[in-house]
Amino acid sequence: MKIVSFVHISDTHIGPTAVYSRFGHTSYPCAEKLVDIINNLPVTPDFVIHTGDVVTDPDRDSYRLAADLLAKINVPVHYVVGNHDTAVDIRTHMTMGAHESLSDNPELLTYAFEVNGIRFLTIDARGDDEIDPNGRLSDEQLAIIHREATADGLPLVLFMHYPALPINSPWMDQNMLILNGEELHQLLLPARDRLLGVFHGHIHQHMQVVRDGISYNSVASAFSQFAAWPTDVTTGFDSEHLPGYAYVQLLPEQTIVHQHTFPRPN
Repeated sequence: MKIVSFVHISDTHIGPTAVYSRFGHTSYPCAEKLVDIINNLPVTPDFVIHTGDVVTDPDRDSYRLAADLLAKINVPVHYVVGNHDTAVDIRTHMTMGAHESLSDNPELLTYAFEVNGIRFLTIDARGDDEIDPNGRLSDEQLAIIHREATADGLPLVLFMHYPALPINSPWMDQNMLILNGEELHQLLLPARDRLLGVFHGHIHQHMQVVRDGISYNSVASAFSQFAAWPTDVTTGFDSEHLPGYAYVQLLPEQTIVHQHTFPRPN
């Protein structure tokens, strides 16, 4: 197994114009700054993974703005469907790296790709609008994970939008999880010796949860962060935390996650 590195970004929430703002911050200039950072890293990553919420509303103008900007990244970019996205829109508008589709359903974006002997699996947990912002894995998605998460095989990495396990924040645990995330976790257990990490977005902050030897890693939003203290029973915003991304290195014996922030553009 050779060293593989990737940049993990999420929750860009690009709107229909460059001056669109959400949660008190303008999202497009942050995404623009992030593209510049990625293209000028001292080490070129193998790819970028965007774990969802490319836009805030799935409209043509927002996706067009996002597609034009994120296409400037100088390595392949892979996308996960967030609760603000749709699989159809991502396929229609975004330029994606080479991949193998694992579902014939056009309303799901589930696929795999391999880099230097590591298999990367991207699953779609977007549920019906009635459960938003929670997610849910369909029977088809669970069957795909069951087939992929075997004890034997290539080293494996899983990408998704939503957290699977509780994070001890009342409002997040009630509103932001995959509702059948425990079932996902149980399906992953046979593969834990080859599973290098699970990476997701949605909660707008860097966080790690380790359970039964499986590491779940979220990344800060590219523009605005939530609060998630054990005392938070309603949605909170952490205005002091800056936009962020992660640089991940997959080594033969360990996974290294570098968490970075960057100054918010004026």
